[in-house]
This record gives sequence, structure tokens and C-alpha cells, in this order.
Amino acid sequence: MSAFGRGETTDDLLAALLDGMDAALCAFDADGVITHWNREAERILGWSAAEAVGRKGFAGWAVRAADAQDVQDRLMAAQDVPGRQVHEFALLTKDGGRVLVRTQSAGVPGADGKPSGVYCAFSEVHAQIDLERSIALSEALMDDASWGVVLVDVDLRPAVVNAHAARAFGTGRTALLGRPLGELLTQGVEELEGALQHVLAEGAPPAPVELWVSVRTAEGVRRRCWRCGFLRLASPLAEEPVPLGVGWLFQDVTEARQAQLDTAQLRFRSQQLHRSGRVAAECEDPVEAAGVRLDFALAGFAEHALLDVLGQSPEPGRRRLVRSAASPPVLPGPGSLPVRYGAGHPALQALDRIGSVRASAPRGEADAPWARERQWPEDAVHALCTVLRSRGRTVGALTFLRGPSRPAFERADAEYAEEVAARIAADLDLAAAYSR
Repeated sequence: MSAFGRGETTDDLLAALLDGMDAALCAFDADGVITHWNREAERILGWSAAEAVGRKGFAGWAVRAADAQDVQDRLMAAQDVPGRQVHEFALLTKDGGRVLVRTQSAGVPGADGKPSGVYCAFSEVHAQIDLERSIALSEALMDDASWGVVLVDVDLRPAVVNAHAARAFGTGRTALLGRPLGELLTQGVEELEGALQHVLAEGAPPAPVELWVSVRTAEGVRRRCWRCGFLRLASPLAEEPVPLGVGWLFQDVTEARQAQLDTAQLRFRSQQLHRSGRVAAECEDPVEAAGVRLDFALAGFAEHALLDVLGQSPEPGRRRLVRSAASPPVLPGPGSLPVRYGAGHPALQALDRIGSVRASAPRGEADAPWARERQWPEDAVHALCTVLRSRGRTVGALTFLRGPSRPAFERADAEYAEEVAARIAADLDLAAAYSR
């Protein structure tokens, strides 16, 4: 019976366990004689269990003669000290080659508590280094990476989150674990879950993808653009690949993408101003030229544009705006009918401020009544009104309206509207001079 066994059944079970290990393992009795030798040890060195078991140490067959005593002493010393001892040795393979191995050895106590031998687990140094590198990489990604790393399980819920990803979501690392992505994102969750499902079913996409998402944080909703890479995770222990989830890596590229969008938007608007100027220059009627500029300005900017001209009011001191043009045509249509704007209307505010006024329907309220009260088309939820000025005089007001599918007007939009208004005001002023 070996030093480890208590009967034939125990020896068979132990042999099966040892042969199923991924690490090479051998064991020595108190005299240094090899008692166990598993299949992984045979794979690395080429010596079978039948050739190895019963030999005393590695001398004369698995190590150079000059190194044999040192190797034997260092291995057997493990039975006299607590814990595991780690060493590196150059061993010999059966075909005469040399392989550098890293060993972990520890003493095996007998029934009386005294040392009865040593077990030694070993692996090729390069394989051990690869394992350590993998572990180190995993720990670095989870702690110090400059991009977000999220391990998502097969139910599409975060299982592991690194510090960078937690900051991107505006919460703690543990607070994200196990939560549906729909609780973390208000927009873009469908696209993200679709990408994760694709990776689980068919593997990672050939190139990174960019997703626009809205992140729900304690400070509010933030719109971000993430450049994402995906990796399908499969168990290395299964005979067939078993998906464990998806490794999701992302970087925040919002500023760069927003700068690109702003540049493209500015280029497009400059082109629209240039084109409208070329077409307006061919119009004999300045009012027609103003309508041309209105149509060009509307493209990609808003759903409706209303042009109201300041007219004579029968009541002294009261201003009256008359609808001059609309794109696309809406009621009341172009003509000489005055528009019935109530006190505090954004268009009248623009006249008072000699500038631009932005307004949006209150969130949670019906859009149609808000627009109807202001004499606007019922699908309007965002408005931008700016004054028309020419030669130091107020000519009228220009209004742009957006529907619910577009965002509210911003300062850059107001600057563009003011540039359009200045050109339209010059056309209307010229028309008035011709009429006189």
C-alpha cells in the first residue's frame, strides 16, 4: 500500500483523481522514493508512471547528475517546514531534452502527525507564466484599466464591473451587479442587448461598434457615445464550448463624436446659407427670395418655419404681426391676415428683447394644447423665435418649430436662426423699399 492509500478502493480513487488533474503531480515517501506520478507529469517529461514510480528521486533519469542532490534536498526539505515551497528546476525529458518547471511542494503528515513524504505539483514555467499573466491581466482590467470592462452573464446582467465602468454608470461597482441593463440605461438598451445576444449566439463582431446611450445617474440622465468591443466567454473546462457570458469593453468617445457632429452640422448649415443665397439672388421679388431662404433653412433644422412681418396696427402703441410666409404652408396661410398672438407670446418676447427666445412644451403635459394656445401647428413641442432686424429697425419675427422626435433648440441653433433672420430681414426691407 502506498503512503497515501488505506486500501485498494482508496488507491483507485486517488489514481483517478490524480490522472484527471491539469497540473503535473508526483509524490515521494519519507525516503524520497516516488510513489505517485500522474498523466500530466508523463505528458511534460515523457516518463510513464510505470517508469517513474519506485525510483528514488530524479537522479540519473529526470535531472542532470550535477543538479540531482540539490534538487532532492530542496524537494524533501518541504516536509520539515510549514506551508508550500516554490522552486524552479531544469528537468530532463525522456528524449533527452530539458524543460524548466516551477514546482510547489509540501510535506504530507502521517497518521502519527510526523512527516511521511512530500507531494510536488509542477508545470512548465512558460505555462505558469502564461497563467500568471492571464490572472494579472484580469486583475488589471478589473482595477486599473482606462476603459470600462463589464462581464455580462448569459441573462445579460452585469456579473463583474471594473472601476472605470462604474464611474461611467455613475454608481458603485457592487450596485451594478445583477441589475437589468434597462434599469441603467434610458436609451440605447435595445441596441446594446442586441449586440450582446449576437455575441452569445454567433461570436464577437469583427470590429468595434459605437453606441449612443442615455445613462440614468443620480445627477440625471446623461447622453453618451461608447465605443464598444465584445468577446464571447466560454468555459475552458468543458469538452464543448459553453458560453459563460460576454466580455464588454468600452470607451467614452462622446466629446470626439460630438465635435464631429458639430463640425458636420456647421458645414451643412454653411452650405445651406450659401445655396439659399445663390438661389435668392436669381429672384426678382425680394419676398420670394425670403421664402427661398426660409425653405433652405428648414432642411434638417426644424419641422415648421413661420415668417411674421411687423405691420401697422389700428391701435396706437400696439404691435401687429402679419403672417408673410410659412414652410410648409400652415393655417393661417400666407397673406395679410394678422396672427393673434397673446401677451407673453415667444414671438412678441423676441421683439421686446431684440434677440432670440427658446421655448418647449412642459414635460408631462399634452403637446397639442400648448402649441394651439400659441397659434402653432399641433405637433410643435419646441420653438425658437428670433427678431428680424434691418437698418436698425425691427421688421418682424421668425419662428422655427420642432416636433417630439427632435431635441430642444440650443444656443448654436439660435445663432444659426439669427443668421437666417438677418438675411430674410434684408430681403423684406428691400421689398418694403420697392413698394414705397
